[in-house]
Amino acid sequence: MQTTAVLSTTELIKDFKELRLRARGVGLKHVAVVVADDEVALQAAAGALELGIAQPILIGDETRIRSKAEEHGLRNLLDGAQFVSATDSSEAAKIAARMARDGQADILLKGHLRTDELLRAVLDKENGLRTGRLLSDVLLYEDTLAGERRLVGITDGGLNVAPTLEQKKQIVQNAIEVMHAIGHKRPRMAIMSATEAVTDSVPSTLDAKVLTELGSAGYFGEADVFGPLALDNALLESAARAKGITGAVAGHADCMVVPNIESGNLLGKAVKYLGGSQCAHVVVGARIPILIPSRVESADDKVNAMALGVVFARR
Repeated sequence: MQTTAVLSTTELIKDFKELRLRARGVGLKHVAVVVADDEVALQAAAGALELGIAQPILIGDETRIRSKAEEHGLRNLLDGAQFVSATDSSEAAKIAARMARDGQADILLKGHLRTDELLRAVLDKENGLRTGRLLSDVLLYEDTLAGERRLVGITDGGLNVAPTLEQKKQIVQNAIEVMHAIGHKRPRMAIMSATEAVTDSVPSTLDAKVLTELGSAGYFGEADVFGPLALDNALLESAARAKGITGAVAGHADCMVVPNIESGNLLGKAVKYLGGSQCAHVVVGARIPILIPSRVESADDKVNAMALGVVFARR
C-alpha cells in the first residue's frame, strides 16, 4: 500500500522502511532498467513507481517487456513507464549510459543482462560514466546483534577482487559517502580481517593498520576508520571489550570494509540467507548510482536498492 509519510533529510535512516520513506521525500528519480524483460526487475520497478520513489525507463525489446509485465499484472507499470527500444543487451547498456550522460536517467538498474555487459558501457572511456574514481559496491543490511535494528554496510563484495591498498582507500571513501547519505554524520568504518592483531602473515592486517593511521590523520574526513577488526569485535561491544579493544569503531561498526571480494560476497550472502535480512546495494564512483543486484535477489531487495540509489543520488 502506498504511504504518504516522509522522513526528514536530517534523520539517521535505521531500517529499510525508513530508507523508502526518505527516498519518497526526495521525489521521483528516473531509473533506467537495462534489458527490462526480467520478471523481478519489472516487479521492483512497479513497486518503486507505486511508492513514489522512481519513474521507470524500460530499455530493451518493448514487445517482450510488455508481454512479461502483462503476464504478471503490472498494469500500473505499463501505464506509467517510459519505453526505449534496444535490439540487444549491448545496445541497451549503451543507450542507458548515454541517457545518464544526457541527464535523462538518474540511476541505472541491471535487468536481464550480465553485470560485465552493463559495466562495459558504464566504463567506456569515450561514452561512459567515468569520473576517474574507482567503482565499488556498498551493501546495506539490517543488523540486530546489539538489540536494536540498524542498517550496517559491507564493502566491497561485488566488484574489486583483490584490492590494493590504494584501491582500498577509494573503497573506504566511497562507502563513507554512502553512510553520510543515509544520515551518519561520522560513520564508524571497520577495516576487517580474520584477526585484530597486526601480523605479517595476514597481509590484510597490514593494510588495515595503514588505513587506520590515515583515518587518524584526517585523510577520510568526517569518519572514524579503525582496524584490523574481526567480525565479532567489529559488531559486538562485548567481544571488543573481551579482547581489550577500545575506540569508537570497535563493537559499533556502521560499515565493514572487507579485504577481498570472496569475504565480502560470503558475508553479504550470509546476512541475507543465514541472517534473514533484506538487503540493498549500490555501486558508487560513477557519475550516477549503478544498481547491479543478483538475479536471485527479491523484488523487495531491488526496491530497497532503488531507494538507496535515490537517497545517494540526492547528495
